[in-house]
Amino acid sequence: MRSIRSIVLSCVVVLGFFAACSDDSPNPGGTPDASVPDGSVPEMCTTEGTTQCGDTCVNTDTDPAHCGGCGQACMAIEDCRSGLCVAVCRIGGEQFLAGAVNAANACEVCAPATSAATWTPLADGASCGSGQLCSAGACSAQCLINGTFYSAGTPNPANACEVCTPATSTTTWSPREAIPLLVGGTDIAAQGWTAYSQAPNTLTYGADHVRLATSTNSGAQSGGQLLLAKTNALDPTQPFTLRVTMQVESVSGHNPLDSGAAILGGITGSVGNQAERSQMIYLDSAAIGWADDTQSSAFAVTDGAYHVYELAVNADKVATVSVDGVAKLTRNNFVTNGTIAIGDQTNDRNVDGVVRIKLVEKLCQ
Repeated sequence: MRSIRSIVLSCVVVLGFFAACSDDSPNPGGTPDASVPDGSVPEMCTTEGTTQCGDTCVNTDTDPAHCGGCGQACMAIEDCRSGLCVAVCRIGGEQFLAGAVNAANACEVCAPATSAATWTPLADGASCGSGQLCSAGACSAQCLINGTFYSAGTPNPANACEVCTPATSTTTWSPREAIPLLVGGTDIAAQGWTAYSQAPNTLTYGADHVRLATSTNSGAQSGGQLLLAKTNALDPTQPFTLRVTMQVESVSGHNPLDSGAAILGGITGSVGNQAERSQMIYLDSAAIGWADDTQSSAFAVTDGAYHVYELAVNADKVATVSVDGVAKLTRNNFVTNGTIAIGDQTNDRNVDGVVRIKLVEKLCQ
């Protein structure tokens, strides 16, 4: 018979064997947990939105070192946004996403691939706002047509009835209703106008008009003349419409072929020849008519308001004069040499006038 001692020793050996087989330590086999420092207890991340990376709790939506997952680090020119690495610029202590526009200059953007520390200028011709383009790093209303920049309002050199209108198009010419020939408030000589004058007269400027005034000295045999003329304003071979926005403050009654407030669709010299003076439009205080007295129409010329006077000549040389869109006069066989004139056309004594010219235009056909 085996001794009791032998039996006890056998049981101890067996129990030791089962104890070894049933080891429930965290790392069977003795392999360390790489996410836990030696000798430490694993950290439990309980804050919502955090993930344990190593021994640290991080937000993988925003952490550049663990963007979208542990160990997924963004590059130096990137930031972590919603778990993705996105390119950014860091300028003046602020951070901007790629493509962000400089609030101080719409022609500069954040372009990290070019520079992550400074604003990058946009190329010439790039859009920097509605109807605006970049040129030399500055944003302004202009057009870029066939490789050339034009400021807003610049007419097409090949067609004056087309103009740069950035609000309509920054890449093509836009049609215009009329070509301005004289803009009130601006020097007439700089606009290509000549003044024919005889004292006494005054030419002055207001904010939006040029004012012409003539008078006659007591006992004088002649009076003042002040007539503004512009050569090559019209093409004598083509139909045209001339539009004058003008106020007649005061005017004397006209003499045949002479007027203190006149519009001439053709003139030679300082007063015009017989044919040109015959078809001249005179403005009296209460009437408008042809200076040869072939036709007139009652109208309150000196009512203190600006009125729009239009002289339209068609392909058959038939002229129509309208005031504020209402036809007043007609005439056949109207001729012009292309020079136009407005103001006091004569130096006749006591045939004087005071007018304010706001705008003279040639309508585009």
